[in-house]
Amino acid sequence: MKNRTSLIFIVCLVTLAAIGVVSRLMVNPSEFFKSIFVFAIVGVILYFLVRHFYKGSPDKKEQHAFRKAAKRSKKKYIQREGRKPSAKSGSITSLKKHANKSKSATHLTVIEGRKGKKKNRASF
Repeated sequence: MKNRTSLIFIVCLVTLAAIGVVSRLMVNPSEFFKSIFVFAIVGVILYFLVRHFYKGSPDKKEQHAFRKAAKRSKKKYIQREGRKPSAKSGSITSLKKHANKSKSATHLTVIEGRKGKKKNRASF
């Protein structure tokens, strides 16, 4: 019931706005187009001002680090796309071995546990 009431309200509002725009266009077209032009200019100025102030400062460390990492990633991706294997550099298998080589994370350690033993669980 509430959604139907709001829908009727919105339809009435849009209808009244359309009637107002058409009547203003019929009475004085030059003023209508002038006001539309001014409205568009003000809208563009407000858009750029809001975008400028709410963009966020690039001085923030997090944003700066993210942008730096994004640039590195983009360069790395472009270099990989642009590079093609040549006959002089080696075979394709050597390139595949190099690509599959993974770096080990030194900050991660393996904790040995009891993987073979099962837990005693009560069955219901």
